[in-house]
Amino acid sequence: MIRVELCNRQAEIEVPRRRLAAAVRRVLTEAAVDDARISLAVVDDPTIQELHREFLGHDDPTDVLSFLLERQGRTLEGEIVVSAQTAVAQAPRYGFSAAEELLLYVIHGALHLVGFDDRSAPQRAEMRAREQAHLEHWGIRPRQGKEVPGR
Repeated sequence: MIRVELCNRQAEIEVPRRRLAAAVRRVLTEAAVDDARISLAVVDDPTIQELHREFLGHDDPTDVLSFLLERQGRTLEGEIVVSAQTAVAQAPRYGFSAAEELLLYVIHGALHLVGFDDRSAPQRAEMRAREQAHLEHWGIRPRQGKEVPGR
């Protein structure tokens, strides 16, 4: 069973709880994870900036942070934190709605939890392809011929 606990700590946008939780489950299921406990937090920029500074040493807001707490075979425990304020600010740049941008962040964070990385160009390309496939599942494509943004 994949359990996703969502905590909304912002007032910038309405959070599509079911869709975000379902997206996490879909990413994990595709990666052969069948037992998971995921904490998903939707926060504002000051909150994610504080976490970014504390855990990664970067003193600026970011779109998504993910923390793999434990992975043993088909079992996983992790946390995903996304910024609604960043989603609102970045969405127009890529032709997304804020909710679509937020969904991208959640998918990106879940992909990190199952082992995808984006440090090298080949890794980024593979991750972008997985993000695009997941977004297309939800009927979301970048508008105006834009590609899925790099994170």
